[in-house]
Amino acid sequence: MPAVEINRVSFLVLRELRRPIMVLLLVYAFSIIVITYTPGPVIDGKTHHMSIFHAIYFVTYTVTTTGFGEIPGEFSDAQRLVAMVILYVGVIAWLYSIGAIIHLMQNEHFQNALKEHIFINEVNRLSSGFVIICGFGDTGSLLARGLSDNYISGVVIEANPDRIKALALRDYRVAMPGLCADASIPKHLLEAGIRSPNCDAIVTVTNDEEVNLRIAVLARLLNPDLHIIARSKVEVYEEMLASLTDHVAVIDPFKTFADGLMMSIYNPVMYALDQWLVGARGASLKKAVCPPRGAWVICGYGHMGHEIHRVFDEHDIPTVIIDSEINDVDAIPNLINGRPTERTLRRAGVDKAAGIVSATADDGHNLAILVNARTINNSLFSVVRQNLHQNEVAFSAADADIIMQPSLVTARRILFRLIAPMLNELQEYLHERNQEDSEYINRLIEHLSSVVGYKTPHMVTITLTRQDAPALIHYLNVKQVQVTLDDLLRDPRMRDEHLTTLPLVIHSGQESIILPDLSYQVKENDKILLCGRSAAHRLLNASLNNPYTLYYLITGQDQTRSWFLKAVPRLINQIKQTLSGTSRSIQNG
Repeated sequence: MPAVEINRVSFLVLRELRRPIMVLLLVYAFSIIVITYTPGPVIDGKTHHMSIFHAIYFVTYTVTTTGFGEIPGEFSDAQRLVAMVILYVGVIAWLYSIGAIIHLMQNEHFQNALKEHIFINEVNRLSSGFVIICGFGDTGSLLARGLSDNYISGVVIEANPDRIKALALRDYRVAMPGLCADASIPKHLLEAGIRSPNCDAIVTVTNDEEVNLRIAVLARLLNPDLHIIARSKVEVYEEMLASLTDHVAVIDPFKTFADGLMMSIYNPVMYALDQWLVGARGASLKKAVCPPRGAWVICGYGHMGHEIHRVFDEHDIPTVIIDSEINDVDAIPNLINGRPTERTLRRAGVDKAAGIVSATADDGHNLAILVNARTINNSLFSVVRQNLHQNEVAFSAADADIIMQPSLVTARRILFRLIAPMLNELQEYLHERNQEDSEYINRLIEHLSSVVGYKTPHMVTITLTRQDAPALIHYLNVKQVQVTLDDLLRDPRMRDEHLTTLPLVIHSGQESIILPDLSYQVKENDKILLCGRSAAHRLLNASLNNPYTLYYLITGQDQTRSWFLKAVPRLINQIKQTLSGTSRSIQNG
């Protein structure tokens, strides 16, 4: 594909500049020939003519209007006349050529081809793993920032030129090449490196469900083994996406949020741990969000309102729905058809309700509903939907109990599927364990807070391979030394203490180990999900790559680095052996 784009750029250049180049060549050739055959001054009765070399030199600086004078000698009147003609004709030729160049630079096809060529080169220069992001709206922008914070490159394809311009202004830590194009066209996916061995996944988060499905299908055909993550808010598209391949993950932010909201009502401690692990805004291990179990009012029966009503209905939580776009009142029980004004809210029973959900697709309406509801019942538990990330300041000032931002929920879930794919296994295990032992989560939270602290953790997945952990693999395979998690997680600055990180899940072959013990002996190709502080993970990464640090962590001793100091003990041993042999020979003699 890169060769095709190079040829396309070259073709456009040659096509647009063919005539200007030919005009310049003809003007230069004609001028050189004419000035060569034009008779010069008569010296000593002999007419002199300009040589080919001097003619080329003269035409070069004359046509460009530089003007160095009459070189190599004084001209005749005929030569001066020809020089004037050459000057005017050359200037006209150059003006025509410059105009053609400007026209070429303004050519939309040339600009697109050049941008694609530059984009392809930038993608080819990515030496580490990257993720293709199709769509750079709020979700794509938040995801790109999260990838950058974890030093993972992203390749962005966005159809809106203004969003691509915004991408160029971001201060990312790693390369984030972007292309303004339709991601549902196979050529652009190939240009983005979908078949590159460094491509780890493709994420499709455009605002068009049809486009998301089309991109997922194309990605499945172009690279069957590639991980595909798609955002979908329509059940039909979710089913179609899920049926493509086992490598497809479908993210529905409203369904995810509704399930989480129900968990916060019936199991707030588990919900707090879930939100803390994924770095949700305002999440804390110290204080769990506890929505009440009484009657709720749902304003807006779109996708979010529908999902929340579904989970409330499953758990027999009474609800009243306010929506102005649903006319069939009999289809939905407890539906009030109308706008959520103060009168309608009173009719819905907000004054006696336990909570309210403001779930319309308009941020201004959601904030107005929240303000009106609080004037009626100030003790309401409030859940409000924030549609646009740019309105974050206004929603923060509203002081709602829970702010649901679909783009943030989607970006966070996708990010952790990329950097911590084993987190889902941990969450499923904790849900099952919590049903058996209700105090288990509390004990785990105490352990996490004692090791990691209460701040938002840094999640990372490390793979013990020759490329990512060469020092460790050398010890395991060459020196045949058994290394435990306890060895690896020691602090190289103070070996008696451990790093502020905790292993959550280990994938070893086909086996998954949840919350492993520190006595676990690591093996080559193990994948370990860690939860801790970013500084601790940087120290761990340094230990995995530094044989001297790793030797100190395992043995507690500093390994000699100097060749001379390494040779001295061997020399002393040889001397001792020689003296011992000599002593035995004397005794035997």
